[in-house]
Order: sequence, then structure tokens, then C-alpha cells
Amino acid sequence: MKRPLSPHLQVYDMWQLTSALSIAGRITGAAWTVGLVLMVWWLLAAASGPSAFATVQWFMSSWLGLLGLFGLTAAAWYHTLNGVRHLAWDAGYGYQIQDTYRTGRWVLIGTAVATVLTWLIAIIAWA
Repeated sequence: MKRPLSPHLQVYDMWQLTSALSIAGRITGAAWTVGLVLMVWWLLAAASGPSAFATVQWFMSSWLGLLGLFGLTAAAWYHTLNGVRHLAWDAGYGYQIQDTYRTGRWVLIGTAVATVLTWLIAIIAWA
């Protein structure tokens, strides 16, 4: 008896917007795990004392730390906006292919705008 095979990555067209956004949603969900590890490191360092906290603060303010935090900010906005999109789907809206593409583009544009605005506000607040 031949059993049906589950779809795998070879089945999907990675350049198709819907496939790319679906995969990006999974990647940004995994990125949250990295963000959680960084937050736990920061909290443990804060509880451990000034020396440990200074080390974490040094790393987070380095170019690599800032790049990671910027990426986590983008992941947070993407995951949130894409989640709102999925909530609309759960309510039965946006199933037409043109609606799917339109909302997908809005998620990407919203992610870019919200990430830049978040960092602009943070930089202004730090200054």
C-alpha cells in the first residue's frame, strides 16, 4: 500500500510570496527563542552584580549586539503583524489570492516601518 507523502520544501516555490511569508513566520518564531535567551542572560547578569551586568551591556552595545537587537526587533514586528493577518484569516477574511498578496505586502511594509520607528524612538530616548 502506498502512503501519501507530506509536502516538503521541494514542493514549495520559495519565491512565491505566500510560501516565503510562511517560512519567515516560522523563522521569526524561532528567533524569539534567541531573544528569550538574551533576555535571560541580561536578567541573570543584572542579578549577579555590576561586573556581569557590564559585560552584557558591553556586548549588547557592540555592533554585533546592536545588529542582533535590530534583527530581533524586526522579527518581533513581523511575527506580530503576521499574527494579526492570521487572526483575520481565522475570522474568515482575506482568503482571496489578491487579498493574501496585498496583506502580505502590508506585513512586510509594516515590519520595515515599525522597526525603523522603534529604533528611531529608542535612539532619541537614549540621546
